[in-house]
Amino acid sequence: MWKKLLPGALALTLALSACSSPTPETSPTPEPTPSPTPVVTPTPAAEVTPSPAPTVQPLDGTLNPLTGLPLEHGSAQDRPVAIMLNNIKNALPMQGQGQADILYEIPVEGGITRLLGLYQDPTGVPAVGSIRSARTYYLELALGHDALYFHIGGSPDAYDKIGKWNVTSVDGITGTYSALMWRDEGRRKSLGAVHSVITTGEAIADKLPGYGLRLEHEEGYTYDAAFAPDAAGTSAAGGQAVETVTVPFSGGKNTVFQYDEGSGKYLVSEYGKAFIDNNTKEQVAVTNLIVLQTACKMISGDDKGRLTVDLTSGGEGWYSCGGKYVPITWSKDFPDGQLRYTDQNGQDLVLQAGNSYVCIAPTSSNVTFE
Repeated sequence: MWKKLLPGALALTLALSACSSPTPETSPTPEPTPSPTPVVTPTPAAEVTPSPAPTVQPLDGTLNPLTGLPLEHGSAQDRPVAIMLNNIKNALPMQGQGQADILYEIPVEGGITRLLGLYQDPTGVPAVGSIRSARTYYLELALGHDALYFHIGGSPDAYDKIGKWNVTSVDGITGTYSALMWRDEGRRKSLGAVHSVITTGEAIADKLPGYGLRLEHEEGYTYDAAFAPDAAGTSAAGGQAVETVTVPFSGGKNTVFQYDEGSGKYLVSEYGKAFIDNNTKEQVAVTNLIVLQTACKMISGDDKGRLTVDLTSGGEGWYSCGGKYVPITWSKDFPDGQLRYTDQNGQDLVLQAGNSYVCIAPTSSNVTFE
């Protein structure tokens, strides 16, 4: 699995756990009353000229299958960790999201979003959180990566599907995984108990192997992604120029991506401010931006206004890298297939080696490229 931690680092983790008095949640916490998503017409994507076939970096056991970059610890055969991240405004700042290999942002009830962070090698991440409860469509994403799914609590349907779909659920609400998730005392005091649950890369690397879970992919598993060493070799290379991408998830929640030419990355903002990783105090920056649109509907009769998010029917979207963007098509087999992306010529998408941010927004969302 992942590299074991130094004794001093592990002692610090245990000390944090002790002073935080780990106690799992006893029940999922209701979210705010949902507000309807405004219906607007999506901006049509402009036609682009197909770019030459890129030179693609092949994946092997020394490269991270989620990013195409070299792995410092472990191998491509290790199962990644998928962690549910609380993204409501009064739960910020978030920790550890800037070090995720892939971030998925999707609406949940109340007009807000949550993130799912994918980490092939979480060893070096100081802290990740706050951790929140499961929703069914996040299970589908975790299954597509054959990931170990970290959460604390969940919706009734999510709990039902965890059993039916054989999801590897690492659930902080049961008490079984108290060595992996606990309440950080600083977050508890400043943000409240519900926004205080965290984990660390140290705890995952040291404690997860002791739970008897399958930690490696089964023989024959592959994560089908292609990476080029730079933006010029990606599927976006022949696209239109863009500086700012705005993705509205609801009437009150936009995520904005500003291209930074110096770093070649997109700087992420939300709630009108820079999206800061409190571990590093730096703004989250991503190499690849993928925006998908699909049906997001309230579940009839659900007393919390929870949603269904259609990850089965496929649809349209956009890929942006290196300050350019192109329209794409996406698909996913139900429930455990990988998300697959193709360009307008039907060719598999080629990303730049680096981290990715995937927005899954309602079909009514007026995504803008400026």
